[in-house]
Amino acid sequence: MTAPRIVVTGTDTGIGKTVFAAGLVGLLGADYWKPVQAGLDDETDSETVARLARAGGDRIHAEAFRLKLPASPHFAAAREGVVIAPEALEPPPTHRPLVIEGAGGVLVPLTETTTFADLFARWRLPVVLCARTALGTINHTLLSLEALRRRGVPVLGVAFIGEAEAETERIIAAMGGVPSLGRLPRLRPLSADTLERAFGEAFRSEDFLPRRRRDDRKTRPAGGPRRTMAREEEPRSRPASEGRALTSTKGRP
Repeated sequence: MTAPRIVVTGTDTGIGKTVFAAGLVGLLGADYWKPVQAGLDDETDSETVARLARAGGDRIHAEAFRLKLPASPHFAAAREGVVIAPEALEPPPTHRPLVIEGAGGVLVPLTETTTFADLFARWRLPVVLCARTALGTINHTLLSLEALRRRGVPVLGVAFIGEAEAETERIIAAMGGVPSLGRLPRLRPLSADTLERAFGEAFRSEDFLPRRRRDDRKTRPAGGPRRTMAREEEPRSRPASEGRALTSTKGRP
């Protein structure tokens, strides 16, 4: 079976999708690729994932574009005299699973005419949409799902990040018609150990594998993370004590 290739994107910047990507890399034993890195002064996303997922060597693939300015790629590239050719961006070959992380939200522009959602549409790879659980996320998440679907991008599900908000997670899954893959709490401290433990409690590796059966998505072993299937099951409440903290080690996720 071909190793899965999964795109991780978000509803916005700063929501924790790089931390989520690191957790997914660790869970799947995957490689990681960030096509465009904008901002080089602090730890880059590739460096963060390598540290948090303990993924060294050839598991971290070099970025296609490295831009100094921490801004939208289209603007950072223009300021630095760099021309981004979206048609030349292709996932790197690997025999392992591959996690690909976009920049910011799904409609962040790569160029004056191309967004990351357009790039994902060309790749036709399954996308995990990371979303906050905070106020305002319902609108942001449903709009992001609509933008992906209009382009025919396959959506694997939504991964929530933050404190437990059962009704928010339920209505997004129901109205968006997508599975809730789980929720990553905010971790303090954030380290490779705390992320590995929390991610293993919140998500199942089989939910990210190709050609999952729908029946497999309706059940979860006792003690496993909650999953919400739109119009197929009712959510189960989780104790308020489960809302822990996840801190990013930098300004950007």
